[in-house]
Amino acid sequence: MSSASRGEPRLPLTRARIVQAAVMLADTEGLAALSMRKLGRSLAVEAMSLYNHIANKDDLFDGMVDLVFREVGMPPDELGWQEAMRQRAIAMRDTLIAHPWALGLLGSRNTPGQATLRHHNAVLGCFRRAGFSVALAAHAYSLLDSYIYGFALEQLNLPFNTSEEAVGVAEALLEQFSADQYPYLSEITNEYILQPGYEYADELLFGLNLILDGLARLHSLE
Repeated sequence: MSSASRGEPRLPLTRARIVQAAVMLADTEGLAALSMRKLGRSLAVEAMSLYNHIANKDDLFDGMVDLVFREVGMPPDELGWQEAMRQRAIAMRDTLIAHPWALGLLGSRNTPGQATLRHHNAVLGCFRRAGFSVALAAHAYSLLDSYIYGFALEQLNLPFNTSEEAVGVAEALLEQFSADQYPYLSEITNEYILQPGYEYADELLFGLNLILDGLARLHSLE
């Protein structure tokens, strides 16, 4: 029985509720399946009611991207720039894994929301307060996001989600060829992927630390 049929008050329709519902739909069904009619049904309202709070689908996408940046947040200001960017990278990757549709939207918005602007400003501020030049701060931000977004896309497209599933995929792969035929594939599978504790997600930090070390060296030369 619905809340309306029980006489319980219905929650007022707000922009925040609409955006949250859109994110939930996109998470479960994909961005392509998101329509204003389906969104209205999920909120038990007519689709036209949504336009009292959302101008159009682009405005909805702006709100969804803003929610993603709000979820990512930023590490405390007192952290050094390298640890701040390390924590931010992990938070961004985890949020993109939770919202796979966001990868196609984050860089495409012409009218970013307040959470989006605060996030970008905070990242740039972290570099500038550490003494980075304007140019190096821009390079650093672009490099880090290219790596993080690319890593998230790679992780999302893997044929496994857990270490147990990774073992199953690796063992099935080994059955398809002999070690003599593909010795290096056999080697990395047996000596790395099939070892206890292997998690593909941990690879993020290896590349991230290389990038941060490289940026630190460039920064020392400015």
